[in-house]
Amino acid sequence: MPGPVVVSGETVALRTVEREDAEFLQRSSTDPRIRYLLGSIHHRSLAQQEEGLEHWAEDDGNAVFVACVDGEDPPGDYSGDERTTPVGSFSARHVDGVRPWLAYWLLPEFHGEGYGREMAELGIDYVFRNHDVHGISAGAYEFNDASRGLLESLGFTQVARRRESRYIDGDYYDEVQYDLLRREWEDD
Repeated sequence: MPGPVVVSGETVALRTVEREDAEFLQRSSTDPRIRYLLGSIHHRSLAQQEEGLEHWAEDDGNAVFVACVDGEDPPGDYSGDERTTPVGSFSARHVDGVRPWLAYWLLPEFHGEGYGREMAELGIDYVFRNHDVHGISAGAYEFNDASRGLLESLGFTQVARRRESRYIDGDYYDEVQYDLLRREWEDD
């Protein structure tokens, strides 16, 4: 059963992560079309994913959401928001620090429809509205043009490149690191 909607936009809603989401979230560590883009080299079993929710999604220092779009409305009251089809995930780790780290992914079948951008905007707005952080950091591997393009279009500035930092699917790749300051986000 989906968790409550925390924030919603025109087509995307961000809702809490619930234990029942473990199977959906497991795709980020099993589907090569997602996990390689994230730099995940090890797959996780469903049991490992369920256990990981306790350390990741339930930690007060992290803001973790499932991104949903219009879909079949399951039984129950979900604050009138019918966006119940999960399409991705957005997280900000260490929101209790000075500069949290963003991570996000979208199911490949939903790429190119603007959901990723709206999910990221909603998540970034949420972090800046609810946490006293000076900026936000994120990263993408050099071959992930879509993620790098999204970060740059949102106003993130490239601040570092870790050369050949990760071995993914048979080769070493650079990680490109980005920052976005609160004042830069608020000025847009």
